[in-house]
Amino acid sequence: MKKFYPLYLLFLLMSACGWSDKKVPDGKALLKEELEKIDWTQVDAYPSVELCDSLLNESQRKQCFFDYMTIHLQEKLMLDSLTSKHPKIDTIEIRITVFPDAHVIFEPVYVSDSLKFRSREIDSLLQVRLVDFPEISPAIKRGIPVKTQFVLPLIIKEE
Repeated sequence: MKKFYPLYLLFLLMSACGWSDKKVPDGKALLKEELEKIDWTQVDAYPSVELCDSLLNESQRKQCFFDYMTIHLQEKLMLDSLTSKHPKIDTIEIRITVFPDAHVIFEPVYVSDSLKFRSREIDSLLQVRLVDFPEISPAIKRGIPVKTQFVLPLIIKEE
């Protein structure tokens, strides 16, 4: 029996090495699989402003952000002569782009021909009135700040 003991140990070691012969997954394949799992149309946390950061519920924080943006934009644009110069304009849709570095761009979305005709004037008005807009925290996707874009309808004149 003692004669076969070293041979038995050698056999055991040889077979044990075969157990650890599992394939290591390819890094590119793992990355591709993980990227396919991610829903790129949704973010984990929407952009936010300091006023809304204290809310814990994500849907309340989102609603707070959009309400804040609407009110703040309306206040900024009401101070100007937009309503007096363009009495037929009652609503303007503004495309807001929030970049990962918290840089924000406001662009009007021209739906009607009358707005397209006055586009240059409205663009310059928006740029002048929204220069000192409060800081907006960017949206978060998987712990990383990401670019988001949304369209916000602003009611300029209420009837």
